[in-house]
Amino acid sequence: VGLLKKAHEISVLCGANVALIIFSSKGNLYEYSSDSSMDTILERYKRYSYAEKALPIKEPESQEELCHEYGQLKRMVDALQRSQSHVMGENLDTLTLTELQQLDLQLETTLKHIRSQMNQLLLNSISELQKKETSLIEDKILLKNKTIVMGR
Repeated sequence: VGLLKKAHEISVLCGANVALIIFSSKGNLYEYSSDSSMDTILERYKRYSYAEKALPIKEPESQEELCHEYGQLKRMVDALQRSQSHVMGENLDTLTLTELQQLDLQLETTLKHIRSQMNQLLLNSISELQKKETSLIEDKILLKNKTIVMGR
């Protein structure tokens, strides 16, 4: 009941149309609506909430911009797919001499990077194996010394 009083105060102080619906834990219905009827306020609410949920109508300019952006993105995807096929050695007959030279340079650079990475991994592997070898040699010497001591 205090809530109904607050709803009335809000409507008076703010000059707002207020609708309040309360169902008590016992199932009793309490409702309050300011000057206009509850149905009028609820109908207004429905129109407003459905209008908000509806998809906004795009302005012709923004649709044009989206179409333009879509076209640009499509061209970029096509170019990337062509580039990928060229890197894979496909459709090379469509390339000019300059484009083939650029592709060759790109592949050489990529191959150098791959070889460098592979060499680094091999060097790391060799280093680890050398550490293991040193450890095994030290273990062998320790075992040999123990057998000599035990043999006495």
